[in-house]
Amino acid sequence: MTTAENRAKAASLKARFEAAGAAPVDCAVLQPAEVLLDLYGEDVRTRAFVTSDPVRGEVMLRPDFTVPVVQMHMAEGAEPARYTYAGEVFRRQEDHPERAAEYFQVGYEVFDRESPAAADAEVFALFFETLKDYHLSPVTGDIGILTAAVQGLQTSEPRRAALMRHIWRPRRFRALLDRYAGRVPMPASRAALLSADNPLDGAGPMIGLRGEDEIRQRVDALRKDADTPALPSEQVSLIEALLKVSEACPFALEHLRDLAVDMPAISVAVEQFGARCDAMAERGVDVDTLAFDAGYGRSSMEYYDGFVFGFLNRQQPNWPAVATGGRYDALTRQLGQGKEIPAVGAVIRAGLLVDMDAGAGA
Repeated sequence: MTTAENRAKAASLKARFEAAGAAPVDCAVLQPAEVLLDLYGEDVRTRAFVTSDPVRGEVMLRPDFTVPVVQMHMAEGAEPARYTYAGEVFRRQEDHPERAAEYFQVGYEVFDRESPAAADAEVFALFFETLKDYHLSPVTGDIGILTAAVQGLQTSEPRRAALMRHIWRPRRFRALLDRYAGRVPMPASRAALLSADNPLDGAGPMIGLRGEDEIRQRVDALRKDADTPALPSEQVSLIEALLKVSEACPFALEHLRDLAVDMPAISVAVEQFGARCDAMAERGVDVDTLAFDAGYGRSSMEYYDGFVFGFLNRQQPNWPAVATGGRYDALTRQLGQGKEIPAVGAVIRAGLLVDMDAGAGA
């Protein structure tokens, strides 16, 4: 479809969100790379377009609107606040060359302290209503339940921190869980390194940014980790059972409450899920048939830390989600310079709706 059609669809969606009470905002196409690198680490370079500005230094073509909108709100926004925006975003697509690297994104963001469950329901219900004519498949999840489970594990703080860092990288998370549970043997090369009296003997000249002191500190940390008792097998089994929960919301809630009996660390997050279901039902969402998947959003929603959702086109399995959203309270803490506020939002890929409109008219 043409850029003009995509732009028109984006403008109509933005107007709908303005009518729902959101204030229109805009963000610069060039964003400081430093902020995104601090948030996501160097691997963000594999997903964003990076360039250099002679005055501003390293910058990125806007990969999304959420981060700059949070920065703007935390610096100058009133409370409560609702924002909407529309414009191009830019993402590298090496793993999916069939997908556009530049596309129109339209969003709706809510900053409100009064009731997180009500705000979650507000955003989901608005997108559910906006997209109802496209017959998409909605799916929900909750990253907060998994993070609560990890925080409750009976293990060392470094191990909990490592698992928390990799919640959004399912394969790495699985590998760490297996290693901490003692399910896989230590690689021979690491065992030799940790048993050596002087790990740097015969290492040759130092190459790279790490000095000898840093290397020794890293080896000491690995030795402490090797001496840490294995994760209890029953705790690992509970995490595995949690990640397998995938059913309609009422059944998922019942299942999670059963798990919370043996995993009390998730109890508060599970009851927040229950409150969200009630708030959605009050807004007319049929939660009895709404899908919940405990693992949803773990590979594509790095700044979401609670409720997550997406709207999928099951007829186009190679497409990304047409719309995605969720709660990102932690992001407001990271960007708030000492302030924080509960926040939730979502975005729509306007061009995919244009494609669906064209297909329906064909």
